[in-house]
Amino acid sequence: MEIPVLDATKPTDTLVRAFAEAYGTVGFAYLTGHGVPLALVNGVFDANRAFHAQPLAQKQAIALDRNHRGYIATATSTDVNSSLAEVTKPNQSASFMMMREEAQDPARYLSGPNQWPDLPGFREAVEAYNATMTALAHRLMGVALRSIDAPAAVLDAFARPTTWLRLLHYPPLPDGSPPDLYGSAPHTDFGCLTLLATDDVGGLQVKAPGGGWIDAPPRADAFIVNVGDMLHRMSNGKLRSTPHRVVNRTGRERYSVPFFYDPDVAYDVAPLPGTGAPRFEPINFGDFLRGELEAAYEAHKK
Repeated sequence: MEIPVLDATKPTDTLVRAFAEAYGTVGFAYLTGHGVPLALVNGVFDANRAFHAQPLAQKQAIALDRNHRGYIATATSTDVNSSLAEVTKPNQSASFMMMREEAQDPARYLSGPNQWPDLPGFREAVEAYNATMTALAHRLMGVALRSIDAPAAVLDAFARPTTWLRLLHYPPLPDGSPPDLYGSAPHTDFGCLTLLATDDVGGLQVKAPGGGWIDAPPRADAFIVNVGDMLHRMSNGKLRSTPHRVVNRTGRERYSVPFFYDPDVAYDVAPLPGTGAPRFEPINFGDFLRGELEAAYEAHKK
């Protein structure tokens, strides 16, 4: 099986049809012609490497807070909710997490300002990339909704989107490590859209529709885009939320930058009109997030 390629420069109707085909079957695709300047991508990868090169004490000074912003150390998150494998070992990766910058509001789950390291140019590079990816993801969400004949008004749920930008570092797994030790254990993403930029080090694997794992090789000209569980529910199962994992046995350091694009935390996720008889019960996105984060991250434990 090959992962399909979507060309964002194609006419919208062509792109909509290609989206429906790719995410109705594989659930992953390469997105080319996206228009994101290479300088922005290079800038965020420079920031990624600079952040993780800091001494541990400096990174721990902005450790992940209850608003899910800051440094996530290696071996502090576990995909305990995974139905794809018996996951008992924490993920072998570290990351910096930022979300949409906003004032703290006790009535809004995960609202608050970001935490920033004391690194020259870091915030500027990360915020510039985040703003560009937010615009691209909003456009792609419009394509996704058209691919399932959903009402255009559904985009209003993304007027105040929940966004996550994660700067990930995967050290190489040591020789002889057990087969159930992962950089990122088998999982599906819990949101709507993920747009992934990666360096030239492989390790991402996607579960094929017929079973088995296939490699998703890096492409310098493309983002790797996948659908998450919330868009799967909104599409009434028409768009696949495909399992994937990261296994870095290359012997090299691996860096990647996933951007996650989701609806407002107050949004009630349910199968959309035009997608058929509902297969899923409505769930509140904020309530769902709370359960996921409290299960997986030490910083969110009650």
